[in-house]
Amino acid sequence: MSYLNTLVFGIYPYIALAVLFIGSWVRYDHGQFTWKAGSSQMLRKKNMALASGLFHAGILVVFFGHFVGLLTPHWVYEPFITPGQKQVMAIVVGGIAGAACLVGALMLMIRRFTDPRVRASSSGADNMIIVLLTAQVALGLMTIYPTLGHLDGGTMLKFSAWAQGILTFQGGAAAYIADVHWIYKLHIFLGLTIFVVFPFTRLVHMFSAPLEYLTRRYQIVRKRA
Repeated sequence: MSYLNTLVFGIYPYIALAVLFIGSWVRYDHGQFTWKAGSSQMLRKKNMALASGLFHAGILVVFFGHFVGLLTPHWVYEPFITPGQKQVMAIVVGGIAGAACLVGALMLMIRRFTDPRVRASSSGADNMIIVLLTAQVALGLMTIYPTLGHLDGGTMLKFSAWAQGILTFQGGAAAYIADVHWIYKLHIFLGLTIFVVFPFTRLVHMFSAPLEYLTRRYQIVRKRA
């Protein structure tokens, strides 16, 4: 079990991050025409705004919550908030955002698999990623249950130590989460797997920001005589 834990949580994270960044760079360099969100809103607008709004708003809060929560050193927030208080805040905010994201993801998934026009225009990668994202959000919400059993923040500190250890190339980082509940490990593993498939899906549009639209010259459109 120790070897498997090291493999999945000590080596696999580097493989996933390498594929994420190198794969995205190669795709942007060689396939910019495929670098898009691939919206299907024009095929069916019913409930699209609601589903997309819930999903994107929820997932942005969850993503940045994980990013800040895991990578902020304990000493930074220690004078202002205890680990237990931080964990309760994460449960409340993350639970609300995760629930909104899950509802939106389920609506989008049902739409993609049941609407004939949307299904016909969807690729295998489109179908795969919406299923993976929905499963990942559901797993994240399921972690709330074991978390309620230990609100002292100790487990949260283990995850922070693991994430910071991985990014700073500390040896033995996988040992920090060797004894945590299996639902957390499954959640982390699926998250890393999403990093692996990221460059090959429409998720690459997350790296794009339409800043050039703020500075580009106006286009002049004239009517034909």
